[in-house]
Amino acid sequence: MQGTVDGFTHGPAIPVLAFLAAGLGAALGLRCSIRSLRTARSFRAGPLALGALSIGSGIWTMHYVAMTGFTVAEAPLSHDKPFILGGLAVAVVMAGIGLFIVGYRGVTRMALITGGTLTGLGIASTHYLGMAGIRFPGHFTYETPLVVLSVLIATTAATAALRAALSARVLLSGLGAGVMMAVAVTGMHYTGMAALDVHLHPAAPGAATAGLPPD
Repeated sequence: MQGTVDGFTHGPAIPVLAFLAAGLGAALGLRCSIRSLRTARSFRAGPLALGALSIGSGIWTMHYVAMTGFTVAEAPLSHDKPFILGGLAVAVVMAGIGLFIVGYRGVTRMALITGGTLTGLGIASTHYLGMAGIRFPGHFTYETPLVVLSVLIATTAATAALRAALSARVLLSGLGAGVMMAVAVTGMHYTGMAALDVHLHPAAPGAATAGLPPD
């Protein structure tokens, strides 16, 4: 049986809060990255690490804030803690690798593409790892074209955000880049959710009430 999915259970407030969480984390993280480029090479690791922590935390927070509005009408949902913590670690590490590449190789085209792509892959990995940790009497399937599109949104917008923040290195560009990164995270999330189909096991309570025979 296909489950009835609602990604906006609490209305538009949750997507707005999720976007703000991603934008705040990204703006702070990119600001740290901008500052790192103004310091001596030997002292860049600290600001870049703080930037990775901020951006990664924003990515992770956005996902779980958005997921508070996600329900399957026929079944309760729960989350595995190892997947929750793993998603945070992946987001921070991948954002960190991307920032360190740009921070130490310089704001070159190849460094920006590599750093942005890795950061975008971190966004996508955090999302799909979090989805893999959801427990309910059924399973998820995904439409491949939309999954690919979600990853492209994440990598393209993350690359644009890094370029905007680190090329101009001014406060206004940092704030604008934070908005771009928030677009990357939320755009990837909701495109990934649009790719989702929920299939309930026949023995699930919702399936039973729908008149389906138990196993």
